[in-house]
Amino acid sequence: MTDRDALKYTAEHEWVLIEGDVATFGITDYAAEKLGDVVFVELPAIDGTVTAGQVCGEIESTKSVGELYAPVSGRVIEVNGDVDSDPALVNADAFAAWLVRVELDGEAIEGLLDRAAYDELTGGAA
Repeated sequence: MTDRDALKYTAEHEWVLIEGDVATFGITDYAAEKLGDVVFVELPAIDGTVTAGQVCGEIESTKSVGELYAPVSGRVIEVNGDVDSDPALVNADAFAAWLVRVELDGEAIEGLLDRAAYDELTGGAA
């Protein structure tokens, strides 16, 4: 997808790419590995809003059900229909299998980690 050093990360194992007033996000390889084989994703509705740090969806695997947290706040402008119809894409390449695109609401983006901080959080496993 992109240079992973250009991404921001959350402690809940989401990545986010911010381009102007649009943010694209998904889960990290680390999260996908911990979940196991992803079999279902529930993503937020287009035109709905998401709030940074709040649950905005679910990711179900053969091992467990995990919550998807929004790393930013804004209006959902697109969800990845490919992942919706084939959730295993998340396991194949979590960084290419983005989940949600959001038009940012202009609030300050705080609490996101850079790659070095995320690598430290995961012991370099990301």
